[in-house]
Amino acid sequence: MAEQQRNKRDAKKTNRKRRNDGVNNLELEKPEFEERVVHVSRNSKVVKGGRRFSFGALVVVGNHKGQVGYGLGKAAEVADAIRKAGENAKRNLETITMRGTTLPHDTKGKHSGAQVLIRPASEGTGVIAGGACRAVLELAGIRDVLAKSLGSNNHLNVTKATLKALAELRTKEAALASRKN
Repeated sequence: MAEQQRNKRDAKKTNRKRRNDGVNNLELEKPEFEERVVHVSRNSKVVKGGRRFSFGALVVVGNHKGQVGYGLGKAAEVADAIRKAGENAKRNLETITMRGTTLPHDTKGKHSGAQVLIRPASEGTGVIAGGACRAVLELAGIRDVLAKSLGSNNHLNVTKATLKALAELRTKEAALASRKN
């Protein structure tokens, strides 16, 4: 009798182990791209029955290895707007030129009324930037940088200005090669 109970207990333990082994052995893969919601805007439309709300989301996506992009999404629900913006951002990825953990040189980007000044910084400085500019720089994988947003503080325009500034970056070799031609 005691032996039967012991066998049942052992069987339960092995079943429990089997179930747990499957869960524990599942390696949770880190997604290739990280998404960051920069801004969510709410829009309302007055209709016969009251107000109808819709949402727009600005999302920046990057892999911390020099690829970054932004996307806009609009929907009746916030979650759907963020999902659409993330999908759109992954379609609009750009590759950034870097030198170690910082940038090769100073650069300035302008879009509409927003202007962004970006400068390389010594190692250990960190990302000194605000708002949308910070999101773009961090997700691009730039760890040491000084940035200042001048002019308009519109989230979308600052994001676009930052990406334009980063697109202008060139390595020393690329600059010399373009001068020879």
